Amino acid sequence: MLDIGIIEYENVFSRYDVKAESAVSPEELFEELAPEEEPWKSMAEDVVFLNPDGVESKVKEALEDYDPQEVINNGLIGGMDVVSELYGRGIYFLPQLVIAGDAMSNGITLCEEKLAESGEERETPGKVVMHVAEGDPHDIGKDIAAAMLKAAGYEVIDMGRDVAVEDVVDMVKEESPDLLTGTALMTTTQTAFPRVAKRLAEEGIELPFIGAGGAVNSAYVHSFDCGIYADDAADGPAIADAITQKGMTWQDLREEYDDIVPSAV
Repeated sequence: MLDIGIIEYENVFSRYDVKAESAVSPEELFEELAPEEEPWKSMAEDVVFLNPDGVESKVKEALEDYDPQEVINNGLIGGMDVVSELYGRGIYFLPQLVIAGDAMSNGITLCEEKLAESGEERETPGKVVMHVAEGDPHDIGKDIAAAMLKAAGYEVIDMGRDVAVEDVVDMVKEESPDLLTGTALMTTTQTAFPRVAKRLAEEGIELPFIGAGGAVNSAYVHSFDCGIYADDAADGPAIADAITQKGMTWQDLREEYDDIVPSAV
C-alpha cells in the first residue's frame, strides 16, 4: 500500500508561477492560522501536513479528555481552515485538499461514534446534498466544493457523479437539506439542473440549488427557480452560511448575490 506520508508533495506539484506568487510557505501559514493550544495545534498540524494516521491517533487521544464537538471544531476544522487557505492561494492542489479532507472526515467519524455512545448527535451549521449532473462523469469540481463545505463544518451528503434526476429528488425528500448543489462539465448534462428544479417544485420542495461547473454560467442557472450560480468552490460555504445563519431564500440570495458570493466581487 502506498505510504502517502513519505510523498514530497512540494516537489510533485510545483509550478513556477505559483512559486513566484507565493511569498509564504505552508509552514509559515500554519503558524499564522493554526490553533495555538494543544492538543488542537498538533491535530491540526497532522491535517495540514497530510498525516492521516496521526490525525486518527490524536483524535482518539483527545476523545479521552474532551467533548467530541470540541475535537471537531478546534482540531479538525481548525486544520482544514488552513488547508482551505493554502488551496485558495495556489500553494496546495487538489490531491492535498482531498487527502486532508479525508483525514478530517475520518476523524469526524470517530467523534460521531463517541457521540452516539452517549445518545448525542454532532452539531453542524447545516446539511448539504451534492451531486454531479445525470450523464456527467466529471466529479473533480464537486470534490473540491465538498472539501470546502466540510472544512466549514457542514454535513455533506455526497451522491457522487452521474446521478439521475429522480435520485436527487428522492435524496432531498429523505434528508431535507438546507442546500442542494449540482455540478456539470458538459453543456449536454447541465440540462439536468432545471429538470431537478422542476421535479422539486412538483413535490412542493423549495430550497436554494447551486449550479456550478465548467459548462455552467450565471445566466443559465438563474433562468430557473431555485438556481444559484457558483463560479468557485469557495462560494459554497458563503452561500451556505447565508442560508443557515441569515435564513436567506434563493430569492434573497439572487437579490443580494454580489454582496454574498465571493467570486462575484
